[in-house]
Amino acid sequence: MGRPSIIEVEPIPLPDEELVAKLFRALGDGTRLQIIELLLEGPRYQKEIVEAVGLSQGQVSQHLACLAWCGLICAEREGRLVRYRVDNPRIVALVDLARGFINATDADIASCRIVE
Repeated sequence: MGRPSIIEVEPIPLPDEELVAKLFRALGDGTRLQIIELLLEGPRYQKEIVEAVGLSQGQVSQHLACLAWCGLICAEREGRLVRYRVDNPRIVALVDLARGFINATDADIASCRIVE
């Protein structure tokens, strides 16, 4: 029978604020952001990503799947290997903007207490 599809066949219409929140949740994990920043340097094979982030292959696969489902990265199969790259060039501007924001407000962000 297999695993149920995670991606909806038909996109579910959502208000803009919910779509923005989903984007921030996708980038709201330190490991996923670390992967994005690594891929901004250039395409990487999954093994290279696993070694760089220091997590198990299974954990990295889950993060890569999340980023791919959100359309931020894409996977290219090369025989038995899978190579990932940033699929949306706008992510560069978003990460740069976040870095600028952090540089201006790092003490506030560091003291933020978010309940998850």
